[in-house]
Amino acid sequence: MDFTLSSDQLSIKEIVEEFTKREVEPNAEKIEREPAMVKDILSKMGKLGLLGITIPERFGGSGLDYLTFGVIVEEIAYHSASLALSYGGHSNLVLDNIYRNGTEEQREEFARKLAQGEWIGSLCLTEPGAGSDAIGGMTTSYRKNGNSFIINGSKMFITNAPIADVFLVYARESSNYSAFILKREDGVETPGSIDKMGMRGSPTGEVVFHDIEIGKDRLLGGEGGGKKVIYQGLNAERATMAFLPLGIARRAMDEAVTYAKKRKQFGKPISEYQLIQEKIAYMFTRLEAARLLAYKAVILAQDKISDPKYAAASIMLASETAIQIAKDAVQIFGGYGYTTEFPVERLLRDSVIGEIAAGTTEIRKLVIARSVIDSYKG
Repeated sequence: MDFTLSSDQLSIKEIVEEFTKREVEPNAEKIEREPAMVKDILSKMGKLGLLGITIPERFGGSGLDYLTFGVIVEEIAYHSASLALSYGGHSNLVLDNIYRNGTEEQREEFARKLAQGEWIGSLCLTEPGAGSDAIGGMTTSYRKNGNSFIINGSKMFITNAPIADVFLVYARESSNYSAFILKREDGVETPGSIDKMGMRGSPTGEVVFHDIEIGKDRLLGGEGGGKKVIYQGLNAERATMAFLPLGIARRAMDEAVTYAKKRKQFGKPISEYQLIQEKIAYMFTRLEAARLLAYKAVILAQDKISDPKYAAASIMLASETAIQIAKDAVQIFGGYGYTTEFPVERLLRDSVIGEIAAGTTEIRKLVIARSVIDSYKG
């Protein structure tokens, strides 16, 4: 088992490191106050070829794998978890979904512009009254009108909604579920942004559809193929987005260790006290364990292995790890950690979304348990 990255992956990692240090780190706090900045940054990333990592070169992508994508997500999250969330929402949830499930015509029309950052994408699944029961509780509807479809309804807590140009929308007609590709110009409404506890720099909002009429060419995966599109993308989404909390956790640990070596109490650095060392030891161990599971899960997702337990387990462990490490980092900083003078308070706030997005921790536990139970034949 080889735990080293390839030369291509290392090269891309270096490009991302240079970009984030130059464009993101100096503006991390400004991004929190002005989420609209994310669109400009994503556009710059598109010009560098970083948005279509998993998309073939003929559609403006790089033709690489989910592990490379995960490495990029972690590096971005190290500097700005908000940007990493918007990046994942655009590149994986929308662009990768359209490429994997789309027709050649849809790939030609949408994939290239999304990969190059000309258009920003937003996945629309969650609704105001349906959280974990996203499919069964879906009320956004569509109906046929000759050779076209008319969509009505609304979605809530949608990443990138206020800045998106393209919306991947799930709707139902009775027991049939379908996925549609909508453009903002089709009449999609995004009435304002949602102020959040964390991930403040990632634009989030409501999306509303009033009698939006589109043609059959906007169906993704065919009529009635919505569930298949959702479930096919879940493993990849969970596995790749597990790297976001890894980035938060790594940054929190780096901040905590650096501070502990400088901060003196009772005449010596607090890093020399055993209780602080215990926290650092657990930080390292939890982070490395979470990363190893994330690597395994993302490789399995790339190989299209359908067993969902590794993807669910990887994002569950990574999310819990990020929260614990960020919390311990605040504790090591003491009173200063509770102020906005240092980034650890932001890291703790940002980490909480990991147990909610892409399926809550409770849903992940059900997925893991059922998969394990089903694997026992006795």
